[in-house]
Amino acid sequence: MAQPDPYAPPAERAAALRAEIARLDHAYYVLDTPLVPDADYDALFRELQAIEAAHPELRTADSPTQRVGGAPLPQFVPVRHAVPMLSIQTETDTTPQGASAFDQRVRNKLGLSADDPPVLYNAELKFDGLAINLRYEHGVLVQAATRGDGETGEDVTQNVRTIRSVPLQLRAPKPPAVLEVRGEALMQRAEFERYNDRQRAKGLPTLVNPRNGAAGSIRQLDPAIAAQRPLAFYAYGWGEIQGWSDQPDTHHAMLDAFEALGLPVAPQRAHGPGAQTLIRFHADIAAARDSLPFDIDGVVYKVDSLALQRELGFRNREPVWAVAHKYPAQERSTRVLAIDIQVGRTGKLTPVAKLEPVFVGGVTVTNATLHNEDEVRRKDVRVGDMVVVRRAGDVIPEVVSVLLDQRPADVGEPFDLYKQLGGHCPVCGSGIVREEGEADWRCTGGLFCAAQRKQAILHYASRRAMDIEGLGEKLVDQLVDGGIVHTLPDLYRLGLMKLAALDRMADKSAGNLLAALERSKAATLPRFIYALGIRHVGEATAKELARHFGSLDGLMNASLEQLQAVPDIGPIVALSLRTFFDQPHNREVVEQLRACGVRWDESAPADATAPKPLTGKTFVLTGTLPSISREDAKERIEAAGGKVAGAVSKKTDYVVAGAEAGSKLAKAQELGVAVIDEAALMALLAHG
Repeated sequence: MAQPDPYAPPAERAAALRAEIARLDHAYYVLDTPLVPDADYDALFRELQAIEAAHPELRTADSPTQRVGGAPLPQFVPVRHAVPMLSIQTETDTTPQGASAFDQRVRNKLGLSADDPPVLYNAELKFDGLAINLRYEHGVLVQAATRGDGETGEDVTQNVRTIRSVPLQLRAPKPPAVLEVRGEALMQRAEFERYNDRQRAKGLPTLVNPRNGAAGSIRQLDPAIAAQRPLAFYAYGWGEIQGWSDQPDTHHAMLDAFEALGLPVAPQRAHGPGAQTLIRFHADIAAARDSLPFDIDGVVYKVDSLALQRELGFRNREPVWAVAHKYPAQERSTRVLAIDIQVGRTGKLTPVAKLEPVFVGGVTVTNATLHNEDEVRRKDVRVGDMVVVRRAGDVIPEVVSVLLDQRPADVGEPFDLYKQLGGHCPVCGSGIVREEGEADWRCTGGLFCAAQRKQAILHYASRRAMDIEGLGEKLVDQLVDGGIVHTLPDLYRLGLMKLAALDRMADKSAGNLLAALERSKAATLPRFIYALGIRHVGEATAKELARHFGSLDGLMNASLEQLQAVPDIGPIVALSLRTFFDQPHNREVVEQLRACGVRWDESAPADATAPKPLTGKTFVLTGTLPSISREDAKERIEAAGGKVAGAVSKKTDYVVAGAEAGSKLAKAQELGVAVIDEAALMALLAHG
């Protein structure tokens, strides 16, 4: 669809804008298929308003500015609203000044001076769902209707009855003869994700966003399908009212009364005097927006007094006493210029869309994540496409969907990550792999790849690996970013002068780190294997590998079949090990670490048939042992075939108790479990 020419004469531009907005309205309200983000639509609508304000002769009766928009589907029974469901004006200034501007307009309309008391307001959320009118007669729900074009909506009673938060009968001994409650039907984020997860598992289409899910659910011709999409409802207004003898006289009191009648009202609301009440509410909701269970696109301010609402009245079918104050757009459309591949700290390859700059969510966005290859293909994102980009809070911007009706004829080919990279990491040139059942491709150059350098060093230095005290994240950042450390062996080539020159690193701290590095050279084979950071190889697996092969060379040269002969090693772990050691640069790093003096005791390969002294025995460690650490004791027990548990139970064979043993010792005595000391443990390790 061609876009309206922005340089056309006012009459032509207005006619083109009316046609385009009508097309978007039809897709959004009638077909439940939004074609552009709200912010793009709002921009077109505001431009048409500006043209008609400057040229009143161009304003027509069928202009979108003169009606709410939309039309009922012919499959639904039309419902004529007793009181029209009108839209409210949008405050275009998304800063706090927007609230002050609304307050000033209200005061001017009421003829108030600066010395007059402040106006009392009620502030609420602006939900992103589907507006619904619930009609209760003598407390019983008799009808639910969509807004439609504001004058006539659609009867969706059967579908709304599936919303469990909507009461079928009001909680009141003497309810009003007629009470029309207006609010928003919406799909909460958690329900939206659960629904899409179920759809993906079944190989069925997913929903684009929660708003689309709510609209599509309410307007299903089959209520059984609507019931499968769990919705929520929040009341915020009313239409026709008859026979309510003690009706409140303020807006906030009306919402309180709705709650008392059993109607759901969002707790995020406030009422108080003047613009400061509105500014505080706008800021508070902005801070909490991402933690809300549902989507909003702004807040709504209303004059609290119903008498003042009547005095202020309406202008161009919009209430003067209310305004919607939006936040910066979180969804906008833009064009994909390229799809690059980023390598994460753990080797994960993430496709990233390079975009024409677009202002969304308060910042200018030029990159958006595409998550993984499967997501790119599912959304069919291609270079040259117009796409919808979403940004929420501090979350990384993402591509939500492709605007297929705007796809150019020369759009790029479907995305293929392996083909685009030629099978190699874009940072280090190592091979890339995608394991069975995994969504992500990964670089295999863990010890060599510059993108993974910091993560590899931090893992290598961690307490359960080489235990290099003092080598934390901030120091690693300085070493890597300053070009001082490129690979793990560089750690052992650091000198006192170079370390002491770093930010916040005095001579004493530098000396302590060098001492810790020197101590780490005396390693154990299980710790060293774990420190290499091989995918799927944790501490327990590293211990089994060290016990089984006895030497690092035996492990490095083992075939897939030999690796799978190790207890608890399956084909995925075996392939990960073989892939790691097949990379020449990984072997080079290992050899350089050996050359730097990193060493460990090795032994003959384990005889799988030979009995172990502690096979089948379960131990629990508690307190401080005299000469060995609990971690060392655990390693020795496991090497002897025993198991170390964290809690005492009837299945525990021995509790090894040291100084200041606590509740575990008491539990062992209560259950009659054998309690031994370090000397007895050593005897068991030696003789079983």
